[in-house]
Parts: sequence; structure tokens; C-alpha cells
Amino acid sequence: MSHDHDDRPQLTPAQAEAALAPPAGRNGGDLVVETLQGLGATTVFGLPGQHALGMFDALRRSSLSYVGLRVENNAGFAADAYGRITGEVAPLLLSTGPGALTSLAALQEAAAASAPVLAISSQIPTAGLGGGRHGYLHELRDQKASFRDIVKSVHTVRTASQVPSAIAAAWESALTAPHGPVWVEIPQDVLLAETVLPVVSALDATPRELYPRPELTVAAAHLLSKAERPVIIAGGGVVRSDAAGKLLALAEKIDAPVVTTFGGKGAFPWEHPLSLQSWLEDRWTTDFLESADVLLVVGSGLGELSSNYHTFAPRGRVIQIEADAGKLESNHPALGIHSDAREALADLLEAVEPREDATAAERVRELLERVRERISAQDLTLEQRVIASVREALPDTAPSFWDMTILAYWAWSAFDARHPNTMHSAQGAGGLGYGFPAAIGAAAADRTRPVLAVSGDGGAMYSIAELATVRQYDLPVTWLIVDDGGYGILREYMTGAFGEATATELSRPDFVALAESFGVPAVRTTPETLAADLGKALAAPGPSVVVLPALLRMFEPTHL
Repeated sequence: MSHDHDDRPQLTPAQAEAALAPPAGRNGGDLVVETLQGLGATTVFGLPGQHALGMFDALRRSSLSYVGLRVENNAGFAADAYGRITGEVAPLLLSTGPGALTSLAALQEAAAASAPVLAISSQIPTAGLGGGRHGYLHELRDQKASFRDIVKSVHTVRTASQVPSAIAAAWESALTAPHGPVWVEIPQDVLLAETVLPVVSALDATPRELYPRPELTVAAAHLLSKAERPVIIAGGGVVRSDAAGKLLALAEKIDAPVVTTFGGKGAFPWEHPLSLQSWLEDRWTTDFLESADVLLVVGSGLGELSSNYHTFAPRGRVIQIEADAGKLESNHPALGIHSDAREALADLLEAVEPREDATAAERVRELLERVRERISAQDLTLEQRVIASVREALPDTAPSFWDMTILAYWAWSAFDARHPNTMHSAQGAGGLGYGFPAAIGAAAADRTRPVLAVSGDGGAMYSIAELATVRQYDLPVTWLIVDDGGYGILREYMTGAFGEATATELSRPDFVALAESFGVPAVRTTPETLAADLGKALAAPGPSVVVLPALLRMFEPTHL
């Protein structure tokens, strides 16, 4: 294979001269930050530790903006959100052993949500690698083994000259569809050792494109063009690939109703005549999807939450477009198209024949009315008022990050995200503590608009330390804490299953006083004043906390 040399990274005359006489006083940590800068990084997240000090010392000689959180897992959540919001790689700098391992839950969420996080961890000195029991501080027999099952790829460095190539390979892996977290580890002595290598100035880590095979596009277009009742399920892959416009055009061209998964919130206009919204935990919606003669699933694996807890059993043909090959036909037989959602939708849009269905919008309207009737029969006025108040207070383009809490479960089904890539939650892996640190990551990506975090009191306790972070960096994050005195959803699950709840009730602080002790303005609100109080907090510069004491209930499940 021949290569065009003009496509290779080129040095300016000044860079060429610097390569012959690199500045003194640089170490392996400088190679790390120089590589990140050369790849286009602007912001890094992390938390220093003894073995990683070479990387952190090098930050002060770089143009990188550093956001340091108080717990490694929270730093991982912040990097996850930065990656989701920007579509760019979010570097996460970690130290060996306990520091690295504390990030595991965040990297699991990044993997489940396809967030491009580049975790760079230190390691024990090179002499200790290989599994021997040398007794180094933070020593693990095989540190990377703890991450291999979670991240997309693992890259180990043993010499300074390997640093740029390892990070560039990891960067490419993180951004190749499906996006995801990657792992690089570098021994302490490599990070600390002085280097005479030239300054890293130009790297190429272009991700591979993932296009659909043309014969599959032809077959899918034929099925959709001839369908009598086509329906589309739009998942998170539509949002991540910036394909909402293509999805809208295709749905309108073939008059296909569209439901968005919880990870795909905002992928389709909520009030559109063809919008089934997001009521996936609803038997009426499940029946509607099962009745489709052709079901197009884009950017979703049809997992537990997207299939009404695996009660969904399609009767028609399924076409599944998915960048993660492991998710193709993992739950239902389908015409599986391994592709980035945007590329596949663009090709489908050209290939399908227009079709008209005068009944489609009316069938959508009837379905949503059935859903409304089901919810209204359950005496859930408080919950609907709270979710409406949050929507009223939040600017349309402001991102929101939702922890695993009852209000978030409502939001998955009932919240109008209004714009793609503005509503995010931890529903990928389902861990607590995501909302507030994730909002910090989004605010670090764009300080010009407010960011909302939503937690319950149980989840909030995972992230209290980050009140210091949001104050230190003066980030425009408003944190809504719904305080019901415990793990509310677990209380419901246990009461329903066993008649009473155990280990769900929590002693908690005065969140208003606690926030104010960090120098963060806080207010206690009520359901009646929530919209006004939340709107005021979001409009004010800098961080704020709004505490809502309320006992919310979930709507009745339909899958049992």
C-alpha cells in the first residue's frame, strides 16, 4: 500500500529547530501532556497521587486546563460528561492502585454510555511490573487486569519513547465508533525520568469511520419502503453521532412514528406529530412497537430499560443499526447493520422511497392519550408538578445530568429534552453519584450556560466533596437535591417485593447549611415554589444548591 507523504504530520521550521535542541528539564510527564496537546486536548480531569506526580508537575508547563475533583470516581464522571457533551476525548489523570481502582464505576458508566474517556494512570516502577510481590506502594499484581473487562482497549508503556504512540493509539480507540473509555498506564520512573526526546508536536490519531455495507442498506430501504406500519426506536447512538436531523428527515419521508430510548432523549422532537416520546416502561407503547410490521432500531441494543424489562416481543421484521457489534441481534433477531448511526441513516434516507400514512399521526395521538390516562389514574399530581417545574425552570439549551433517583426515572419517560445531547443520566451502568460530578464536567466544557444536576439525598452523599470543586472553579452548576430521607426507589422495590423495606432509611445533613459551609448559595424550596427557586438559581452566576424535601412515588410498572 502506498502512502501520500503530504498526509503525514508536518513540522514548522521552528518545531524542526526545537526538535534538534529540546528544552532541558523535561520528563516523561511532559511527554504525556505534550501528546495530549498535540492530539487537541484542552481540558483534563483527575486527582494527583504519589506515582503520578510527574504528570501533574508537567501540567504547569502546558496550556492544558486542569479540573481536579476530590474523588477519582467523581473525576471519572466529570470526564464522562465532558466527552458526551463535546464529542471529544476527555483525559482523566489517575494515580496507581487505590486511585486507579476508585475510578472503576465511572469507567463502567462511560463504557455503557459510549463516552470517550482517556484514562491515564501511573504504575509502580518498571522494575516491579510483571506480577512479582515486591512490596511497592500501591502495588497490584496486574493493575490493567481490573480494567480490561470494562474499557475498549488497554495500552501499557514501559519506556519514554512509547508514551506518544500509546496515548495516540488510545485516543483513536476512544473516538472510533462506538466511543468509549480506554486505559493507558505508565510506570512512575518513566514519568519522572528526564528525557532528551524532542517535544511532541504533531500526531495523527484519526478514528476509523464505520460505514454500513451497501447491500444491507438496500435491503433495509426496501423493507421500510414497502412497510405498512413502520416504527423507529431511536437510541443513544443517534445522539452521539449527531444524527437527529437525519432521523427526523427519514421519519417524515416514510411517515414512521418514533420513540426515543432513555439514552436517546432529545433525538427526536418531543411534540412532533410522529413522536411517541419516551414512554418505554408502558405496556401501551410496548404493544404499539410489537404491532409494527417493520421496526427500525437505531443506536440501541434494546436492553432491559429499552424493552420494558425484556417483555417486548416484536412480531414484525427488525432492522437494527448499531456501532457496537456486540449489541447486534443480542436480544432480537434482526437485519443487523454494523454502522455509525449517522452514516447509516444518511444512506437510508437516500435509498428509501417516500411513503404516506394518513393514520400515523392519529395512532400516535391515541397512544399518548392512553398513556396520559394510565398515569392520571394513579394520583401522581405531585410528581408531574415537580417534573413540569424543572422543565419550566431549565433553559432549553442547558444540559442536565440526572442521578439514579425517582425524579430521574420520571424524567426518562416524561421529560422533554428539547434538544439532542442535553439530557444525560447514569442509566447505562446504573451507579449512584453521577449527577453532580457529571454536571461539573459539562460546565468545564462550556461555562457560558448553566448546567443542572439532579440527585436524591442518598445519591447526593456520594458527591458532597465536590461542592468544594464547584466552588474552587466557580462553575455554573445548580444542584437540585430531592430529599426523601433514604434510597427512595429501593424503598419502593423492597416494600413491593417483601412488604417492608430494610437498609433504605438514611440520616442526612442539613443540605442547605452544608452547601453554605462550602460557600455555595443554597435554598430550601417546595413543590409550589420549585420553578421560581430553580429558575433563579440557574440564572445566577456560579454554583448553587436547591433542596426539595419531598416524597415522590413512581408510576405503576406494566411489565410485572
